[in-house]
Amino acid sequence: MPTTPTRTVHPTAIVAALSAAGIAVSLMQTIIVPLVPRLPEYLHTSNDNAAWALTATLLTGAVATPIAGRLGDMYGKRLILALSLLSVALGSVVCALSDQLPPFLVGRALQGVGMGAIALGISMMRDSLPPERLGSGIAAMSASLGVGGALGLPIAALVAQYDWHALFWGAAVITLVCLVAVLIVVPASPAHRTAGFDYVGAVGLATALTLLLLPLSKGATWGWATPLTLGLFAGAIIVFALWIAYELRRDHPLVDLRTTAERTVALTNGASMAAGFALFSMSLIPVQLLMAPAVTGNGNGLSMVKAGLFLAPGGLVMFACSNIGARVSRAFGPRSSLALGAAVMAVGYLIQLVLLVADWHIGPWHLVLITCTISAGIGIAYAAMPALIMGAVPLRQTGEANGVNALMRSLGMSVASAIVGMVLAHNVVTVKLPTQAGVRALAFPSNTGYLIATIVSLVACAVSVVCALALRPAR
Repeated sequence: MPTTPTRTVHPTAIVAALSAAGIAVSLMQTIIVPLVPRLPEYLHTSNDNAAWALTATLLTGAVATPIAGRLGDMYGKRLILALSLLSVALGSVVCALSDQLPPFLVGRALQGVGMGAIALGISMMRDSLPPERLGSGIAAMSASLGVGGALGLPIAALVAQYDWHALFWGAAVITLVCLVAVLIVVPASPAHRTAGFDYVGAVGLATALTLLLLPLSKGATWGWATPLTLGLFAGAIIVFALWIAYELRRDHPLVDLRTTAERTVALTNGASMAAGFALFSMSLIPVQLLMAPAVTGNGNGLSMVKAGLFLAPGGLVMFACSNIGARVSRAFGPRSSLALGAAVMAVGYLIQLVLLVADWHIGPWHLVLITCTISAGIGIAYAAMPALIMGAVPLRQTGEANGVNALMRSLGMSVASAIVGMVLAHNVVTVKLPTQAGVRALAFPSNTGYLIATIVSLVACAVSVVCALALRPAR
């Protein structure tokens, strides 16, 4: 329902509605984490098949994000955002009603379709907010990804103890409330229907991303050197090459690759991918250190609920520091904010590295310090990325460009899942622990695994810093 010309909406209400929508969507990434060990039992399936519940959302989210951005530019961002939120709500209802794997996967895939909401919300702020509020609004929207992810873990763990279906009913209600708020509060954005939708380009991008993300997410299970994994990687390279050649010949492509290759956009996307790696690595390492048994030598033996509560402050710090990022960008330019954020992230990983090298036990409060430091850096850096992107592209391409930037973050997170997961899985210590089936030998990551994963994450932070410093200073 379009906004009438006489209607005025306070900028704070617009930022609140869009940020709440971003938090609701990002909750879908962590809402399932507490369920993973019990999903085979809940859905009457095997461990390998249950793992597709995570992969389905990853795949559809990566594919939908750039496509949603392009559709938003063509048909109006509020309309596509509303459809994205509706897909998340529908997917949540399907999951809540499911006791078998196939419908549950359909629901998780529908939830993934809504992952383009954050990029759309950032683009809508450029259309709706006055210039003096734009920086802080974009920063809050960017940080909603981390806030939802951090808060989702303890909340989901608490609810899942009583009724796992209630998690998805709650997600559906929250998403529908956010949908209503967006429709009431946020003005409609202008549409730019310069040409028809590039269906061939959309199919090509979806195929290429699927061929890339499947082996990244399942390679550890299938084996990295198996014909299936290598074949999918080779197929991804071939399809990406064909897709690029096709898009470059189009007058109105799905993704304007010439704009994407522009220095500011390309370097910002590179920094986004590296920051996405650092963000996801932070979610993989601390939770294992908190939950691993104390007998392993490096674990703290906490439950999922307690571990989530120790990790929750990171999301709040990320949100608070996003405003610092906006202020730094306003005073010194978004290039400085991006470099500062990446450097602060590196400090967090350096603290973790020092503790590991010194062979000190990393307790829960050490991890609060580490995750809050890394989260502060992510909040500062993420506030700068949309500003850099939108300052380098025309208004009619903001949805598309932010969608591609969000995709690069998702790819960074996927690469982190593969690399850090592989490192931790191949460097383990085995201990005998009592289980329901008797005493069993169980493997947990060793200090060597954590050390290598931390070094790799530090390298990702360094890449983000280098990309930021290579940007042209703001005039």
